Amino acid sequence: MYMTKLLAECIADRVFDAVPVEVRNKALCCLFDAATCALAGKFATGSTSARLVATRIFGPGNAPLWFSDRRLSTTGAAFANSASVCALDFDDGHRAARGHPGAAVIPAVLAAYTDSAIDPDQLVAAIVAGYEIAIRIAAAQNPENIKSRQSGLWAGYGAVAAAGSIRRTGRDHLAHALAISGVWAPNQAANGSSGYSMLTGNHAKEGIPWSVLTGLTALELAEKGFTGPEDILDHASHFDRDRIESGLGMIWEILGTYFKPYSCCRYIHPAIDATLDLMQSRGLQPEDVLSIEVHTFQWARRLQNKVGPKNLVEAQYSLPFCLAAAVRHGACALAPIDEQLLDDREVCSLAGAVTLTIDDQIDQKFPAETLARVTLTAPSGDITSTTAMPRGDAGRPMLWDELKEKFRQVCRGKISAVREDVFDRAIDHLKSGDPLPFLQEISADL
Repeated sequence: MYMTKLLAECIADRVFDAVPVEVRNKALCCLFDAATCALAGKFATGSTSARLVATRIFGPGNAPLWFSDRRLSTTGAAFANSASVCALDFDDGHRAARGHPGAAVIPAVLAAYTDSAIDPDQLVAAIVAGYEIAIRIAAAQNPENIKSRQSGLWAGYGAVAAAGSIRRTGRDHLAHALAISGVWAPNQAANGSSGYSMLTGNHAKEGIPWSVLTGLTALELAEKGFTGPEDILDHASHFDRDRIESGLGMIWEILGTYFKPYSCCRYIHPAIDATLDLMQSRGLQPEDVLSIEVHTFQWARRLQNKVGPKNLVEAQYSLPFCLAAAVRHGACALAPIDEQLLDDREVCSLAGAVTLTIDDQIDQKFPAETLARVTLTAPSGDITSTTAMPRGDAGRPMLWDELKEKFRQVCRGKISAVREDVFDRAIDHLKSGDPLPFLQEISADL
């Protein structure tokens, strides 16, 4: 049986409906975090541009643009909301996938409910289906022939799975929708640290919003009889079939999803955490840090790493700059990152005193783990940290209270105290398993 057909059967046969409590809770955390990231990115240039273009190209409809009173077509809203979620690189990720499932799956799920009432159990099942299928396909990619590691290559599969679960799309149509989405996915060959372009600080980034659009369009096309190559996942030259199928419906990949305390590339996070932990343990003040040597993995050094980024996207991909911002102003400076940092002379000065060194042992553990060790030069001499994993990983998870604090940090200056209280109550309902009040709040104007 073609893998697209097997995955389609899992969705159509409701394999993802009956999940353990921990999986359900994780799905609701993913929903919460995606909304938080969308609010953080709402006014970023990439997000505002996407909303304007989506309004003009895709037209009006009933699907909400989050945190506004505007409504667009299903695909238009999903595209624009996805752009907001991933605008600041604050969104969730998965080590095996080496990318970001939530920025695709969550907008696709909520847009698919445009013309139907939301059933909480069905909502969770759709989120789980999207994460499981997207992550497994991403992890199964053969790097010999799929050179780019960008999320846009595989995120559309998650959009198809999630929206198809809600729409109760038939298995044959689902199989073709997965195939169409895979063929039409943005190729991403140029962009990101795995692309050939050196200019990674641009809004095209990982192509996630376009992959959402592609996935939802593929689903509608397939439902009208449009076809794709159903054997797309059945060639060892490009995909490891066993990696997709093994443990499907029993081993839950969504549980490996990490959340991000800082709005920058995940490859930067372990260096930030190692540095802040060392400063705290040694009682160092920001001005005590004179220079930093970061011992890290190859892919972190392949980021653009501009010492003086010109915009927020360039900043998201600069380890020296983000590390310097965290040292000079604390973790809150990156939760989320702010344009005012770009003109901060102290940050730029320290960024110029950050050096990156490849550590073979750390490099060998990538991509299963993203680790770093730092050596700080202070007035008293050099101090070296232990090897650190980033906050949010399975071994150092961000739990519900930390996700709620992330939301509160994002809210500051954006909503009134009264509205924040309303959100607090809605978030409590979400935590207890009732997402409806929270979804009502994110679908209304701030």
